[in-house]
Amino acid sequence: MSDIDELQRRITAALDRIAQGLEQRGTATGTGEGPAPDEIEALESQLEDERLANAQLAERVRKMKEQLARLEAAAIEARGETAARMEKLDHELQSLRKANQQLRESNEALRAANSEGVGEPHLINKSMLAELEGLRASRASDRAETDTILAEMGRILSDGPHDQTQQEDA
Repeated sequence: MSDIDELQRRITAALDRIAQGLEQRGTATGTGEGPAPDEIEALESQLEDERLANAQLAERVRKMKEQLARLEAAAIEARGETAARMEKLDHELQSLRKANQQLRESNEALRAANSEGVGEPHLINKSMLAELEGLRASRASDRAETDTILAEMGRILSDGPHDQTQQEDA
């Protein structure tokens, strides 16, 4: 971008010099010393060339700004999606921790009942349910983590060829 700014500054300076030259020649024409028609034509040609170059640079700057805006919007969207996946993963991990805590408590109660020689069927059932809930929570947590990883890999892979296209355009 700094190259474009520098080129634009140089073009503007050249246009100013040409305009000053034309003004000087215009005042000289009033005194009877007119510029040669081919000099005026050459200056006008240079002026037109500079205007064309300036317009091309302005178009390039506009396209670059549009591309930057698209990339920024895509980055914001990707951050939002990643945040949502991370929130889901966190929720699943919290559920897993809760299920594991219930399993530990049930197992502790079951051990205590067994050490007293009292086999309580409801404690066994409660322990089995807690273990099943722990397994479900573990699977959901693994699935959420896998989905997060796959989504991130997909985003990275879809950005790969896009980067090459951008480099070729430059």
